[in-house]
Amino acid sequence: MYAVIESGGKQYRVAVGDRLQVESLDLDPGSKLNLEKVLFLADGNDISVGAPYVSTRVEAKVVGHGRGTKVRILKLRRRKNSRQRAGHRQNFTELEIVSIDGKKATVNDKTTKSKASSQDIAEDTKDTDTKTKTVKTKTSVKKVAKKTIKAVTDKAGVGTKKKTAKKKATKKTTEKS
Repeated sequence: MYAVIESGGKQYRVAVGDRLQVESLDLDPGSKLNLEKVLFLADGNDISVGAPYVSTRVEAKVVGHGRGTKVRILKLRRRKNSRQRAGHRQNFTELEIVSIDGKKATVNDKTTKSKASSQDIAEDTKDTDTKTKTVKTKTSVKKVAKKTIKAVTDKAGVGTKKKTAKKKATKKTTEKS
C-alpha cells in the first residue's frame, strides 16, 4: 500500500515505514501529524484518485529537524568587475510514516522482507565472488602477454607480432675532422 501526499507545495510517494524530508513544519520532535492532503491511494488492485484529494489520512511522526545541503549561488556580470557569491541551506522536517488509512505496518511484513533481502544479498555475493576470480585470472594473463609480445608495424602498415628479445645497444662514435 502506498499513497501520494502533498506537503509544502510538493508531492511525495510514501509507504508505511518510509522516512522523508518535507518543508519545515513548526512541530516538536516525537509529535504525531495527520496529513490529509492525499492525492492518490493504491492498495493492491484498489486505486483511488482524488479530485483533488482522497478522503483518507496518512499519519506521520516527526523524527527531527535539520538543514539541507548548501546550494551555492554565483552572480557574475562579465566585463563589469562585478560578482556576488552566496549560499543557502534550506530547513526541513524529517517525517516517518506510521500508518496509511489506519493500516499500520505489521511485524510479519518486515521480517519476511528482511529475510528475502538477506537471501538475495547472499546470492549476489556468491555471484560476484566467482566473477572477480575469473576477472583476476584474465587480467594476470593479459599482463604477462603484454610483457612478452610486442606489436611491430611494417612500412606498409601491416601489424605483425614478434617476441621481444633484449638487445644490447651499441654506441656508434663519429669522429670530427
